[in-house]
Amino acid sequence: MGTPSGSVAGLLAGYVHAAGLRHVFGYPGESVIEFMEAARQGGVEVVSAVREGTAAFMAEAAAMATGLPGVCLSTLGPGSTAVLNGVASATLDRVPLLAVSGQIEGSREQFFTHQVVEHGRMFAPVTKLALRLDARSADTVIRKALRTAAAERPGAVHVTVTADTWSAGADGPVAVPPLAPAGETVDVHGGGDPLRELRAARRPVIVAGTGAVRCSATAALVGLAEAAGIPVAVSAMAKGVFPEDHRYFAGVVDMAGHRVLWDLLAGADLIVAAGFDPVELISPWSVGAPVLHVDTTPNTDQVYASATEITGNVAAALGWIAAGWHGEPRWTEAEVAGHRARLRAAWLAGRADGRLNPSDVVAIARQAAPADAIVATDVGSHKLMAGQVWQALRSRSVLMTNGLSAMGFGVPAAIAAKLSQPDRPVIALVGDGGFAMTATEMQIAATLRLPIAVVVFADASLNRIELRQQALGYPPTGTRIGGTDLPALAEAIGCDGARAETPAALEEALSDFARRSRLPPGSAARPLVVEARVDPSQYQAQF
Repeated sequence: MGTPSGSVAGLLAGYVHAAGLRHVFGYPGESVIEFMEAARQGGVEVVSAVREGTAAFMAEAAAMATGLPGVCLSTLGPGSTAVLNGVASATLDRVPLLAVSGQIEGSREQFFTHQVVEHGRMFAPVTKLALRLDARSADTVIRKALRTAAAERPGAVHVTVTADTWSAGADGPVAVPPLAPAGETVDVHGGGDPLRELRAARRPVIVAGTGAVRCSATAALVGLAEAAGIPVAVSAMAKGVFPEDHRYFAGVVDMAGHRVLWDLLAGADLIVAAGFDPVELISPWSVGAPVLHVDTTPNTDQVYASATEITGNVAAALGWIAAGWHGEPRWTEAEVAGHRARLRAAWLAGRADGRLNPSDVVAIARQAAPADAIVATDVGSHKLMAGQVWQALRSRSVLMTNGLSAMGFGVPAAIAAKLSQPDRPVIALVGDGGFAMTATEMQIAATLRLPIAVVVFADASLNRIELRQQALGYPPTGTRIGGTDLPALAEAIGCDGARAETPAALEEALSDFARRSRLPPGSAARPLVVEARVDPSQYQAQF
């Protein structure tokens, strides 16, 4: 892009563009309009969400889908407080995010009270770093913000910019720092020999997580699994990093049928944690088998003990292990297939005959979506079902939050995914509670003519909470929702709407998705909202 236009706003816009980012997600405000204009002039589209919180989710999802940092923008005061939830989500989900908030002029910041909050104190607990942009050091601070956000483990960095700073002079060349994980170097820590430990194991299992995604470790995982005959389970946020149609795929940890997965891990005599982050757990780690820790960072969490650690690029580490392997396969393909059959029986348990079950919705959506589709989920019982039932064939094809696990993620994630990957079909699976929080964001999808589909699991309940109330013998207090005609709402905001109460009706509602999903954004296609009226009884058998 060359030298920026000479202002702080132009410099930041120049860095965003040079880093390969083409969207900033935010909500306009007087304290940030100069940056918005600089971004527009610099070839970066500013996508205005309905509210700041969903803008941050959009930025997080864009980062999940592309592997590049996401950027969200908010104004001062209520804009900055509203964006906080999405910023925290990115940090706990280990997703690189640059959150930029405007602020009142620096001369008044220390004493004026109207719409003024202390960003540093507010964002420090939920970011890797909270910074301020000053004209005299803008270049250094921007580079530090980007590098810190992308460094292992990734997360959000917040940058405050006062209103009088944007137009201040800040010339200089754009020099984007490295934004990728560590290279090929790996180090072994502890007293053990990783190769010897793996060769000695009779029943090893690999558990792959988001660190493996960031290191593009699919080929290395497949190579090790096939060389040594080791089943591979994945975390929900790492779905697709190991192809789920592979003969050594063992399922997704802590999703539907979770007891079968934990039984598999309990029976292992060695667990290879490949880029697995404890933030990806829902259940406590209760497995006694020794763990070989393979990740970009040391095992400082100590959620599980690991006498031996390999730190560095996960793909390189797994490749090194596979190259040193010799011996017979530890599991036969038939044994892994038997495990998958037990897992399937577990997540099918509790289905109601003649009704539209949650697992039916996921399976029908997967069948309707092309193989290369991106799916975004919200948070709730439906997420746990989708996490197991949806078959992911490639990395970064499933966008799911499991760190903060904030409701309201699914719809904005689908919008951002389609903007970031316009050639890929995009579908969202969301609960009726999460959809109620973000339904108006579908106006953005309609305005931009994004041919996404949103399937709403409508059971008129905040099911996860209601199940807990039932377990404690309490009545369903505050957990019943509904009463909204979702197809009518969809039509009112420029989307197509449909309702399905049977599997056949859902198949019909999604029958044209494969075709319309290939239409480019901005075409005649309209977003689709499907109200899938599910029988929630299957959830009770699962969770």
